[in-house]
Formats: sequence, structure tokens, C-alpha cells
Amino acid sequence: MADLLSATEYAALAAQLRLPTQAFIDGAFRASMSGATFVTTNPATGEVLTEIAACNAADVDLTVARAKAAFEDGRWRNLAPSRRKSILLKFADLLEQHAHELATMESLDSGKPIRECQNTDVPETIHTIRWHAELIDKIYDNTAPVGASALALVVREPIGVVGLVLPWNFPLLMLAWKIGPSLAAGCSIVVKPAKETTLTALRVAELAYEAGVPAGVFNVLPGSGKDVGEPLGRHADVDMVSFTGSTETGRRFLQYASESNLKRVVLECGGKNPAVVLRDVENLDTVAQHVVSGAFWNMGENCSASSRLIVHADIKDELLQRIGVHLREWKMGNPLDPENRLGAMVSKAHFEKVREYLTHAAAERMCVPFGGNTEGEIFVQPTVVDEVAQSSRLFQEEIFGPVLSVTTFTDLDEAIALANDSIYGLAASVYTSNLNHAVRLSREIRAGVVTVNCFGEGDVTTPFGGYKQSGFGGRDKSQWAHDQYTEIKTIWIDVPLASA
Repeated sequence: MADLLSATEYAALAAQLRLPTQAFIDGAFRASMSGATFVTTNPATGEVLTEIAACNAADVDLTVARAKAAFEDGRWRNLAPSRRKSILLKFADLLEQHAHELATMESLDSGKPIRECQNTDVPETIHTIRWHAELIDKIYDNTAPVGASALALVVREPIGVVGLVLPWNFPLLMLAWKIGPSLAAGCSIVVKPAKETTLTALRVAELAYEAGVPAGVFNVLPGSGKDVGEPLGRHADVDMVSFTGSTETGRRFLQYASESNLKRVVLECGGKNPAVVLRDVENLDTVAQHVVSGAFWNMGENCSASSRLIVHADIKDELLQRIGVHLREWKMGNPLDPENRLGAMVSKAHFEKVREYLTHAAAERMCVPFGGNTEGEIFVQPTVVDEVAQSSRLFQEEIFGPVLSVTTFTDLDEAIALANDSIYGLAASVYTSNLNHAVRLSREIRAGVVTVNCFGEGDVTTPFGGYKQSGFGGRDKSQWAHDQYTEIKTIWIDVPLASA
């Protein structure tokens, strides 16, 4: 991956970008059928970036028809696995060649720090595509042990036309998590990016077509949830929807499926994730580094963010002091300056949502040892709120911003109860030097991903998804992600035995 540029170089690159403005349908950019557009802005500056085609149900009907035709004639699914793999590897190579462009576009559109886009999002996007491409010719079907009188084959087949509905917090990476296994399986896809962050999905689709993904296989429809997401969720020729976003919106896709063709729905939704720190940890400074990263990476706009620090009462004060030291390293400002680790909230509407929690903390006279303020009308300081009660909104609700609540415990059972006191169950972190405690907490905390003595989500080889209201129907990443984009078919062949 290319090295970081300077702030001046990124600004120059941003000024020269060719921004996509139309939907990508059947291998070409097209205006919306209504001719409508919407404005997309740089959240950090308020600058208008461009106007993008605003699609609606008519565009969904057209695109799904083209995607279905591409699936049924087999132009992609019937290619030899080695050929699909070769095309996707070429696709990854093209993404790498355009790494600076994609990182800059992502930062401009989302307010994310360029250092995160360049060092994490873009390289992980490329790695994800390559990993799933390489898996294409390495997943074997099965035979069943049915005896000599029959041959029973258990085979996977691509599910068909898939709607991929993306969030705005990791536009490129969440796109990769979904297109990697769905394209590898042989599906045709219709991507609905978040309205706030549309640009990179359009550019990626163009590069996929350039790499050799056939027309009609990879389509992108910009627009609102009502105008594009709902028609996609209700469409009778869409065989599956994979959605990442809020739990509230995820519920709607289950409703759309139940009221239409009972399409498969896979949901990755919200989280209110605990970081549990036991008294026996060996290095509080390392713990503080992980907690700060887990809480404030991507401005806390992360469904797996460590937003609840559940710490033993005896070590809380020292841990908070060390957290304060590490917070000094997290500079906030212009997202295109690689010196900054914190950028803007994705939109003014989301900024107001996060600021309301800061207002609530102030009104309740809660202890705020770090942060607590906003800068301008789009930046929120990394904020730590101490002595947060279990019943508090800050303990229970997903803020999706740079706000860490701190709650203490005195014994292991209390720590587990606090960690599990949530409607969500996406991720958790455990910090301890006692192996028995690590195993017990990892087993008893109800979350889809539990890390021990670190913050993270595993890597592309490990499944990602949650318990309870954090998820439904499947997992992103790993070989398990391929299962949700395929149907399992039994083929039973009668084999008459020779006469005695």
C-alpha cells in the first residue's frame, strides 16, 4: 500500500478528483430515470462536492431486471471458478492502483481521517477482495454417506440477485465485506450505499467492470432509504438482502421480506460494547491505549466501538489518568491532514444527535474528566463520562460518537451482569492476566466477537456479527460469509445395484 501523502498533497489530489455523479447500472453510468439528483457535501467543511443521481423504485425495477438477466444467462455464475477468481484478483489490483484516489474520496465524503482511510480502510478493502477471490476454488461441496444404491451430492449454488445495503461509517470496507463473498459465490448484486457516502461505491463498481466483472452483475443505486432501500427490500426478484446499519432500519428489512417474497435477510446492526477491565491486569498503560482506540477510532462512529468501560473500582482512577495521557495523541481537525486522528461527524444531523448526549450529561451534572464539548458545528471532542449508572441513557443507548461511559464493579459476577445488560451483543473486550477469568468472561459475555487484552474485530478469516438485537441471519467476513450468499441443494442419484 502506498505511503501517506502530506496534507498539501492530499488537498491537491482532492481538487483534481473526478467524482462519479450517476448510478452504475448494467455496466454503465446512468442518470436516474426521473432526472432527480441530491447534493453530497464534505461534512468537515460544508463544501458541496457534487450532485448525484437520486434513484427511486423505477430505477430499482430496471436494475433488478438487468441483474436478474445477468444471473439467469450465467455470464458470471457459470464462469469457471478459476476465471472468476482471476477477474476479482485483477479487480483488487485496480483498487490498489487507485488507493490514494479512493482514500481521498472516502475522506472527503465521510469526514473520516485520511490516515485511517489510507492505512486501514483502503488496504483492508483490497485484502478482503483478494481473500474471498482466493477462496472461490477452495470451498468443496460434499457427498453424503448413503450407501451403494445411491449417490447423494450436497452442493452450493449462488442465491441469485442480492441487495447490499451499506452504512455510512465504513463505506469502502463494508462494501468489500459484502461484495467479496457475494461476487465470489456467483451472485448478481445491487448495492445501495448510504446517501451520505455514495462516491466510493460508484467508483469501485466502475473499477470492477474494468477488471472484467460482466455488465449487470455489479450495480450501484444512490438514493434514500425510502426511495431505493425499501423498494429493494420489497422486490420480488431480489433473493436476498444483506444490511448493515441501525437496528431500527434492520427491523424494516425483516418486515419488507415478510410482506413480499420471504427473501433471505442478513442483518448486522447496532452495538453498545463493553470493555471489561479486571483488577489483575498487568499493564494498565497498554489497556488505556486499547480502550482509547476502541472508544474513539473513527470518531466512535463504529458499531463495535468500546463505548462502555466497565472497570474494577480499585483501579479506575489510575486507568482514567492513563486514558487522559493517551488522549493527547488524538488530534482532531481537518480530515485531509494525516496528523489528525479524529475527523468530523458524518453530517450535521448526526452531530446534533451526538451533541444531545453531551447536553444530557451536563444537565445531569455527570462527571466529565475529558472532553464534553464540540468544536464548530461538526466536530465532537473525545469525551469520557465517569460514574455512569447502569440505568443511564449513556450506559444503555448506542451513541455512535466519541463518548465513553465509565462504570465500576467489585466482583466478577457483577462485571458479567453489567456487560450483558444491553439489548445488543455485537462485541466486547476483556482485560485480565488470569487465564481462568479470561475464559469465563469470553464464554459468558453474550457477544459475537470477544477480544482478550486488546480491542479489535479479528481479521478477514474470522466471522463478524452479533447476538440479540445486533444481528440476524448470518455473519460477515470469513468462509462463513459465503454460506449466506448460497443455497444448499441435495442431488440424489439412484444407482441400481447389479443383479446377483
